[in-house]
Amino acid sequence: MTRDRPRNGRGRRSRTVSLSLRDRGQTTQDFIVGIGVFILAVAFVFSFLPTMLTPFDSSTSGGQTAQADRVADRLVHNLSDGTANEIDGNQLENYDDDHNVSKALGLRTNQDGDPIQRVNVSLQPLNESTTVKGFGPEYDDQSAASSARIVTVEDGPDDCDPACRLVVRIW
Repeated sequence: MTRDRPRNGRGRRSRTVSLSLRDRGQTTQDFIVGIGVFILAVAFVFSFLPTMLTPFDSSTSGGQTAQADRVADRLVHNLSDGTANEIDGNQLENYDDDHNVSKALGLRTNQDGDPIQRVNVSLQPLNESTTVKGFGPEYDDQSAASSARIVTVEDGPDDCDPACRLVVRIW
């Protein structure tokens, strides 16, 4: 059984719809450039995203921040003259070097008695960032965990009238 197919005048079949890629405008080079631009855009997003979150990330751990808070609490308790948040300015002189600070505050030390972590304590007026009294190693704006307490100072410097900020930094 044969079918008769319509033929054009020359004995061939009529032309049907073709899916040939010859008539398309996209070449292999266009495809490669498009994929390359897409990969570069994705790489830019992944490399830029962490820098957006960096200001909110701290290089100090939560343990260091908690330790700075505990040291500040212990200092206020040890230097207190019985009134809440009032410290005796004369007792600040007992903390003159790193060994006394580490021993008095219960910080870890190595076998020689040198502190493992550095602790800087400073007493600053509320309206300024200058240090009235301080002890421990010099703090040079390095990354450190800090804790502050507002205290009144009995028998202390005149700069602490009416109150001062007791700042503890650990690094």
